[in-house]
Amino acid sequence: MIDQYGWSELLRRQFAEFAEAHLIPGRVVLQQRGLWGLATDLGDVQARLSGRLARQASPGGFPAAGDWVAAAADQVGEVAVIHHVLPRRTAFTRKAAGPAGGEQIVAANVDVAFLTVSLGGDFNARRLERYLASAWQSGASPVVLLTKSDLCRDVDSAIVKAEAIASGAPVHAVSALAAEGLDDLLQYLEPGRTAVLVGASGEGKSTLVNALLGSERMATQAIRKNDGRGRHTTSHRELILLPGGGILLDTPGMRELGLWDSDEGLAATFDDIDQLATRCRFSNCGHSNEPGCAVREAIDRGDLDAARWRGFQKLQRELAHLQSREDPGLRAARRRHWVQISKANRRRDNAIDGD
Repeated sequence: MIDQYGWSELLRRQFAEFAEAHLIPGRVVLQQRGLWGLATDLGDVQARLSGRLARQASPGGFPAAGDWVAAAADQVGEVAVIHHVLPRRTAFTRKAAGPAGGEQIVAANVDVAFLTVSLGGDFNARRLERYLASAWQSGASPVVLLTKSDLCRDVDSAIVKAEAIASGAPVHAVSALAAEGLDDLLQYLEPGRTAVLVGASGEGKSTLVNALLGSERMATQAIRKNDGRGRHTTSHRELILLPGGGILLDTPGMRELGLWDSDEGLAATFDDIDQLATRCRFSNCGHSNEPGCAVREAIDRGDLDAARWRGFQKLQRELAHLQSREDPGLRAARRRHWVQISKANRRRDNAIDGD
């Protein structure tokens, strides 16, 4: 059964030590507060955390939708116990809401991040840049979905506008209600591959899931007449098997996506600005009133949108503020942790390729 959810030879090797301890592998297909639904070879089971994992895990170390875990379970019907979370191949993260902040894993081990932007209202370029930065940082491949294209009078212009922001990520216009553009998404949803749907509230994610499933599985609500938006109805994160064998992770709509440790993702999203900055006369140019500033010159010529530059500065300040509040030792430790995971994954990939 777990083969349908992306179980692989690489994961089997990673799991060997846990199998010796008589634990079974499972993938988190449903994430709700205090309870996790797992897909296992025994079938679908509910699970809780072991006492040790609950005590010792960092906020980002708790199981998230898409995670592979090692659990103790003997039969369907009993509550399994999650003892370990396997190393994540990719992780889409955000700053948790509220004053305490902290890292929150939105989706783990996904191959594609579908970033939804509704064409039923005003196109929000700054929000898309924020989502792109998180997606590039996650390790997944971002794909921009312009949803509710049936409500837009000039879809081609919207695609051009999105492509100018997307930094090379594919852009597709889709309408779930009119069944337009859905076939374009199948290339990203091959058997065993996982895609996550991420976007703000009311951008048609649940309707899109229903269209890809060919059934009314996800509850939806009517579109408001004043702004063409619906109210989101997804209240939890859930992995869904699609008829063609692909896997789709639906997430609740987000009022905001706070960046978390997204330096590389920000650089990838604003690669055009990074390239301009290399042409400045001074290597430490602040891009304000310095002579020979290539960034300011590009803005004056109209080659760089001033609003895009302000959006970049805002996200930079947000990250800098977050990093200034964080304990440097913890930040360095987390970076070392992810570097070790990345190196281990590359070694395992190379070993499999060499077989």
